[in-house]
Amino acid sequence: MLEITLRTIEKFIPKKIFVFFLPTYHYLLALLGAIIYRFPSKDLVVIGVTGTKGKTTTSELVASILNDSGSKAALISTIQFKTGSESRRNLFKMTTPGRFFLQKFLREAVNKDCTHAVIEISSEAVLQFRHRFLYLDALIVTNISPEHIERHGSYENYRDAKIEIAKRIVNSEKSRKIIVLNAEDKETPLFAKLQINEKYYFSLKSLSPIEVKEGLTTFTYNNSTASTNLIGDFNLENIAAALTMTNALGVNTVAALKAVTNFKEVLGRVQKIEVGPANEGRGKQNFTAVVDYAHTADSMEKLYKAFAGHRKICVFGATGGGRDKWKRPLMGKVASQYCDTIILTDDDSYDEDTRSIIEDIEKGITNQKKEIILDRREAIRAGLKHATANSVVLITGKGTDPYLMGPNNEKVPWSDAEITREELGKILNP
Repeated sequence: MLEITLRTIEKFIPKKIFVFFLPTYHYLLALLGAIIYRFPSKDLVVIGVTGTKGKTTTSELVASILNDSGSKAALISTIQFKTGSESRRNLFKMTTPGRFFLQKFLREAVNKDCTHAVIEISSEAVLQFRHRFLYLDALIVTNISPEHIERHGSYENYRDAKIEIAKRIVNSEKSRKIIVLNAEDKETPLFAKLQINEKYYFSLKSLSPIEVKEGLTTFTYNNSTASTNLIGDFNLENIAAALTMTNALGVNTVAALKAVTNFKEVLGRVQKIEVGPANEGRGKQNFTAVVDYAHTADSMEKLYKAFAGHRKICVFGATGGGRDKWKRPLMGKVASQYCDTIILTDDDSYDEDTRSIIEDIEKGITNQKKEIILDRREAIRAGLKHATANSVVLITGKGTDPYLMGPNNEKVPWSDAEITREELGKILNP
């Protein structure tokens, strides 16, 4: 309703005046939401998680460790809204939900006796003041790299939006103020300058020695050894961030590592898709199918590296028609470097012509076998049919996004995981 009202107001007010007063509008809505629900974040230990990549997995890990170690943690992530064991899907296509929903959910968490809240906070949330009146106790900054540049106007503005989230800790009324930073990230010194009492750093070195064997990664943290089935160095960084934060919050190392070992997967993040075994009447699946949210050149490269040594069939488009066009050739270049077969398809084209988006991606693809299949289901099916023994089909860009977005904000219900599972079933049991 409030979004419709804002669009209506925009039609009747000169653009310069509308843009000038827009921050005030967003701020007042944030304040009103906090007042109506009686500032619930004051009654919780609130841990924010921000960064370019890894926010969702890190948020899910932190909440899981807290819950498994005896606390009751609420979770707001791109994937779900969770209080303890009760969960519902995030269908908003927003990492950080609207101000009223956010404050209402936190009040519900307080009423359900939650002690902690883990909140994934995006740069878009900063533009709309959704991060205001969230009284943070702690923040994880996973990493910072170019993203959403057209939305923010420049990379520097995007980075500064992340710094603005960290400043909420500086100005927080909470007694403890904790920030966990990536020791290897080039932007970390800017965050480290902030006047925050407790600063902690994580990196892959936090988990060394690391050994990967038969799909299981063994690592050491605080002189205790544990294992995980999460794939890739980027996931180990997420684990290191989550362990560093929960350790700072007082969670016992052994309990935290047990929670990590029991943590199986995050939906839409390097999620392996399988159908029933051969004794259920299906053929044997002798290859790996993976659904992942990777939607930048950097995140795609990290995903592809995680499957080094495998023949790779890569199915993707460029998320977000009409924006971040700069990244499209870079995505094509990375796919050209790592993929054996590339299938380009639709991926939230909005009002932009899908073929135009694909042409931009193609500019980065050189000497590479590729196919263009606009229908995303057909593209996924084609990718699966290309699979051979021990190969991997990597379907990226959507993750758990519940819709394919078309012209005029048309929403087509969608699930990469379900579509992949359905098409696998057809191929293995024709």
